[in-house]
Amino acid sequence: MRPDKNELIQMLSLETDEELNELYKRAYEIKKSKVGTKVYFRGIIELSNICYKNCYYCGIRRGNPNFTRYTISMEEALTEAKWCYEQHYGSLVIQAGERTDKAWIDFVTELISGIKQLSDGKLGITLSLGEQSEETYQRWFDAGAHRYLLRIETTNQKLYKELHPQDHDFEYRMSCLRLLRKVGYQVGTGVMEGLPGQSIEDLADDILFFYDEDVDMLGMGPYIPHRDTPLGSLVEGFDKEKALKMGLKMIATCRIALQDVNIATTTALQALHPEGRELGLMAGANVLMPNITDTKYREEYQLYEGKPCLDENADQCIGCLARRITSIGETIGFDEWGDSLHYSKRKS
Repeated sequence: MRPDKNELIQMLSLETDEELNELYKRAYEIKKSKVGTKVYFRGIIELSNICYKNCYYCGIRRGNPNFTRYTISMEEALTEAKWCYEQHYGSLVIQAGERTDKAWIDFVTELISGIKQLSDGKLGITLSLGEQSEETYQRWFDAGAHRYLLRIETTNQKLYKELHPQDHDFEYRMSCLRLLRKVGYQVGTGVMEGLPGQSIEDLADDILFFYDEDVDMLGMGPYIPHRDTPLGSLVEGFDKEKALKMGLKMIATCRIALQDVNIATTTALQALHPEGRELGLMAGANVLMPNITDTKYREEYQLYEGKPCLDENADQCIGCLARRITSIGETIGFDEWGDSLHYSKRKS
């Protein structure tokens, strides 16, 4: 049954510790009953910070000259993927700025095929590479990718226009989400919470959008300003505690409303609180995405300021995460893809 907007607004408006603890508890119980307490790792490879887009909120926007552009070599990327496989991560995520040139599309296609070959087809592959043509989505799917995350960022079209230059089109991004479904991917999307001008009603509408589009997975996070962006310069007095609270409320409300989708607890939460990702798990998330990119590149891939683990290598990261997850009574789904149960039910 379609979620009730007023109920969503009510949950997203809760403020007292008692109310919030009850919300998180309810969401966690639904998580336990619908998807269990196993956490699925997706090792992130931040493949390139070269981006054709110029979004007003993003640190790697085309118009930001204040950092060095890079693309990880094929050999380096495959080495990182091999590490991920040897550590028994079930899946990885290939993430980068948005590009549509042939050389890039060919490079990603070859990389996907190489990852499938080195892991004997056992590593699951999620892509987060932006708007592409149906032909490109199909090529990457045929090469071995099976999940795709394309965040809508906000479904309020007026706000969407304020976040992007005129050459961005909300309807085109929507069409890309539907092309992904047509090709056969498990489709993920998400929004930023706490954007300037955003209301609780907007976030409730975002959740209804997730339901109506029947999405399989969510990657959401609080909006954290970046000083080298037009939007960042408009934000005064950023409140970390308020941003964290809204991020957790959004995870919990989505779990309650959408039940069996995969929900990631993101590094943006950890940027706001040392245990932010664990708090996300306790609020209803079930996917965690450790960064496995070589540390020499991480300083140059900051979508927002205060990104954690810039100097922590992947070996340190996995040990730390494993301890944190077991400390809250959950287990890790090693060697498992951790596909969305929502997707499995929809396809059956």
